[in-house]
Amino acid sequence: MPGEQGEDRVSDGESPMFLSDWDLGRLAGGKHAASYQSLGAHPAKREGRLGTRFAVWAPNAEFVSVIGDFNRWNRDQHPMLLRGDSGVWEAFVPGLGDGDLYKYFVRSKWNSHQAEKADPYAFSAEVAPRTASRVCHLDSYAWGDGAWMAGRQAKNRHDAPLAIYEVHLGSWMRVPEEGGRWLTYAELAERLAKYVDELGFTHVELLPVTEHPFNGSWGYQTTGYFAPTARFGGPREFMAFIDVLHQRGIGVILDWAPAHFPADDHALANFDGTHLYEYPEPELQRHPHWNTLVFNYARPEVRNFLLSSALFWFDRYHIDGLRVDAVASMLYRDYGREEGQWIPNEQGGKENLEAVDFLRQLNEQAYAKFPDIMTIAEESTAWPRVSRPTSSGGLGFGFKWNMGWMHDTLAYMQSDPAHRKYRHESLTFGMLYAFHENFVLPFSHDEVVHLKGSMLAKMPGDNWQRFANLRLLYAYMYAHPGKKLLFMGNEFAQLAEWNHDHSADWHLLRDARHRGVQHLVGDLNRLYRSRPALHRFDCEDRGFAWLDCEDRDASVLSFLRHGESLEETVLAVCNFTPVVREDYRIGTPAPGFWRETLNSDSRHYGGSDVGNLGGVEARAEPYQGQPHSIRVRLPPLAAVLFEPVPS
Repeated sequence: MPGEQGEDRVSDGESPMFLSDWDLGRLAGGKHAASYQSLGAHPAKREGRLGTRFAVWAPNAEFVSVIGDFNRWNRDQHPMLLRGDSGVWEAFVPGLGDGDLYKYFVRSKWNSHQAEKADPYAFSAEVAPRTASRVCHLDSYAWGDGAWMAGRQAKNRHDAPLAIYEVHLGSWMRVPEEGGRWLTYAELAERLAKYVDELGFTHVELLPVTEHPFNGSWGYQTTGYFAPTARFGGPREFMAFIDVLHQRGIGVILDWAPAHFPADDHALANFDGTHLYEYPEPELQRHPHWNTLVFNYARPEVRNFLLSSALFWFDRYHIDGLRVDAVASMLYRDYGREEGQWIPNEQGGKENLEAVDFLRQLNEQAYAKFPDIMTIAEESTAWPRVSRPTSSGGLGFGFKWNMGWMHDTLAYMQSDPAHRKYRHESLTFGMLYAFHENFVLPFSHDEVVHLKGSMLAKMPGDNWQRFANLRLLYAYMYAHPGKKLLFMGNEFAQLAEWNHDHSADWHLLRDARHRGVQHLVGDLNRLYRSRPALHRFDCEDRGFAWLDCEDRDASVLSFLRHGESLEETVLAVCNFTPVVREDYRIGTPAPGFWRETLNSDSRHYGGSDVGNLGGVEARAEPYQGQPHSIRVRLPPLAAVLFEPVPS
């Protein structure tokens, strides 16, 4: 997009206008994918004077002006000029530059409404709870991640290992000796990069860092779709944060919330005295779950705004992926609504056809302009082909969170081991649809809030069994087809559920049991990344085969993960009871010695160290459809992984 028509321009002083007719036409048609280069605040020059040009879309206003510290917030001093019937207002303020505060004063032509609005396209903002926009020149940062950017396509492919560490920057780590303050982007960069690298994760996923007024929304109620939150520093500091992670070989995924926005007076709601960004119809306008407003996806300018926001983060911040929040609420007009509280689409159905069209446009544009990135859908329904190409009727996402697998697996693991044989299908059912989408297996922030308890607290049994169950769960997850995601704190068995106002409980690592879980997660990441069988065919059925999925009485599952060759095979056996299974027979596709590659019951992880003394020898005794078999000792509440040793 840099270099395409419509990019930032500096006026030569001959024209009183800055936006061309081409810009205005593309904006009105919803086809200006780089509208952040036209609307908002940008450096400019007029008649030899440097300053800032402003452009804002407010078609139903009768008067708009730029206000700020520079004119003592005087609403009359810097009026803007309406560009014909485009709805776009422009102004130039000489002497105004990087870091200066501003807003738009908007008076509607239809009613007595008037308001001081933050710039929808602002690149920076004041620290909440203050709400002014801030002029920011983004081009001044010098990136040092050239090697990462040149090679990242290999990191984001479907056949690459994808192990994501989900992070809320405000509560990952704080400074207790300074009143529990947040770390800055600069402080977070080195600490987070070092930690994630040491644990072997491939990517971090940040809960929304787009500007937001309410801490308790965790960033999901966005008001600044082009501004990283000022809580931790400015835009250049956030660029440097991403740069450090990239230089450490770690990808960055941003959580992005185009499904709804808050009704704060200073932001998008009722922007020019009318429902400009939100649906005008009451049955579509407000989201009942979050009491937020729903974007009007039928309006070209709104689609343009959202599309430009998504592409902006790829372009200016070098991010590697977007995780799109609450996709299900976008797809259905009746989402969260009772009968009679929603309006059917033009075909009489409940699908939000314009939202579907927008999501397809988003993915087509993102992958066309940045083919080496990824988009990930948080979509919790059975909507088909979410992660399939738009050319074949899909929504075009690269990946989709596997919410069904997550819910079923947690329900199973929360049950008493004595009763698990009655819930055996909760584990096996997911394989019936495991390759219908390109799945990510998520144990995210949503599973450890709102009185759901921490991951450790979900596990049944005494203290030893709870830790063993959690280690088993993680080992099973990493052996199962699908990319991986763990929320911060999950990796060391956080005791309390997540609280966005407090740091993760790092003091728990003084306890060997918590360190053991952390060591296991690190080893699982390294194993997952180094063994092609565990990641290459995550999204293809040829990478998986059951050995035995029907041993419900013993609550044992055994399966194979395949690579390109027999030598790359990994065999996984999971014992979901606290009973040691002696002389347990399993079929193998190859003869010879099968090394015990990982055992979640190892004493290194805090387990009882029941195992197979490094491995077992396969015998020429066909079993479970395989030409050979092994007899192993299955540790209690544990997963064991084996791989053949070349003779």
